[in-house]
Amino acid sequence: MQHQEFEAPAELRDIIKCFWYNIRNADELQSSFVVQPDGYAEIIFHFGSAINILHNGVLQPLPSPFMMGLLNKPVVFYSQGCLEIIGIRCFPWTVFDLLGLQSGKAEVHTFEHPIARLQSVLNKYISNGKIDEVLAEVKQYFLNARSGIAVNSMLFKAGTAMREANGAIQVSEVAAAAHATVRTLERNFKQSSGYTVKDVSGLMRFEQVRNRLWHYPDTSLAGLAHELGYTDQSHLSREFKRYSGTTPAAFARKAKKGKQALNNDFVAFVQA
Repeated sequence: MQHQEFEAPAELRDIIKCFWYNIRNADELQSSFVVQPDGYAEIIFHFGSAINILHNGVLQPLPSPFMMGLLNKPVVFYSQGCLEIIGIRCFPWTVFDLLGLQSGKAEVHTFEHPIARLQSVLNKYISNGKIDEVLAEVKQYFLNARSGIAVNSMLFKAGTAMREANGAIQVSEVAAAAHATVRTLERNFKQSSGYTVKDVSGLMRFEQVRNRLWHYPDTSLAGLAHELGYTDQSHLSREFKRYSGTTPAAFARKAKKGKQALNNDFVAFVQA
């Protein structure tokens, strides 16, 4: 598996965190991969093998593109053969406005949208290994889309405060940073993302713990709990298991053995 991330142009950094490319060279048999929760929503284009998700016990193919909303637990996808993915990692309070869609809490969103016209153009470049051209097309699309929307300054300020604090921030502090009342902030935040400030802050904080343990598995959990504003180590462990399905200690032990030892079918899009 190969995973690369690319910085968004300056004009897009208030709505898009980054772009990324991933290629999985699986065998002919159906294989699974797991995507862990984080504090972002992602627009996903895929090429080659289909991406399937289990629904009511039946594998169902997902269109390209589709959107991954905020996750509160790991989600398992299935594919067969070579799979290439282009992802647009967006801030959850901007992604629905960017696409002109109504916000919602679904883990996976499928939708009809003009952005789907990019699929055939990108597929030609992907087929010829021209990843730079793919990224250029995607960036230009979003630069054009960005010019047609007005980013809510209140949410931008709130999001900046939350990201700078890595999610370890009270809602009242976020509201103060956004120059808004808690009530007004929460109403606007939920309308734009489908989630509360507390929901997103919790995911941001979990993401920081997950990333730290992935890169530095010997990190002290007690020290990490203190640094990220958890009540204590037990609080951190409960929240980590809630989002990941495993304990931070177990996750760190597997990471220490080597990232590939976690599982050949495990995908954690961990940011550097």
